[in-house]
Amino acid sequence: MNLDVLIASAVDGLLIGFVYGVAAMGLTLIFGVMDVINLAHGPLIAIGMFGVYEIFTYVGMNPYLALIIVAVVGLAVGVLVYFVAVHRVIDAPPLSSLLSTFSVNMMIIGVGTAILTTSAYNVDFSLPSLDTGPITVTGTRLAAALIAVGVTALLYAFLYRTRSGKYIRAVANNRQAAELMGIPSTRILALAFGIGTMLAMTAGGLIATILPINILAGGTYELKSFVIVVLGGLGNPLGALVGGLILGLIEGLVPVFMKTTWVPVLEFGLFILILLVMPQGLFGRKES
Repeated sequence: MNLDVLIASAVDGLLIGFVYGVAAMGLTLIFGVMDVINLAHGPLIAIGMFGVYEIFTYVGMNPYLALIIVAVVGLAVGVLVYFVAVHRVIDAPPLSSLLSTFSVNMMIIGVGTAILTTSAYNVDFSLPSLDTGPITVTGTRLAAALIAVGVTALLYAFLYRTRSGKYIRAVANNRQAAELMGIPSTRILALAFGIGTMLAMTAGGLIATILPINILAGGTYELKSFVIVVLGGLGNPLGALVGGLILGLIEGLVPVFMKTTWVPVLEFGLFILILLVMPQGLFGRKES
């Protein structure tokens, strides 16, 4: 076994793992605040992919600057989806929110497929690679990982250093008590859903800079996000980042030892194992 190949594969896996972590943070933040499993997560990731692609292709803007526009639009889209599809079923049985977000999923996929078809697209943009002797790191993959780390840091700064962030944590902890303290829970829930959507679309934009995309690709990353969220612990953004790194490491190392077709088998095998052995995940709170 060539050690250089092993190390290079592990580094590549960890770099994409940071991006997976950001995608999963959007899913776990929404669940942690309002106990809603967002089945529109994958198509929202796809919107982020094509947002960066369209801006880069037709406007000529640097894709990393386009990410800022995609993030802002993602926040607005998330708030809109919350009021249209989630707000009315927020206190209903879980099946109601599942069906509601699944409806959004199907509408986005239907419209996207009609406009874009299912053809593959590429953001034709590159950065100089980083050569560290035996290991060469692709510039766009390294940039995506660094941006993902920055997004994670900004999320934590927002949640722990700003009034709105503290309101989100208060509503997540006990919505009724937060309302009694004068916190406008409806607006805070909408903000939380908007931030979760913004994270999903940002992750999609980052993926577009390093991998081919199509309108159905978001579904793959939605499934990966579920694995990551269960691995790291439902409702825990830090756990999502660590889970993303673990999943990325698996994707990087498995092809070195066996066929790539085994990657999803091992990923979902891990998913089932965590559910059976440690259902609260690595960083989730145990039920009392």
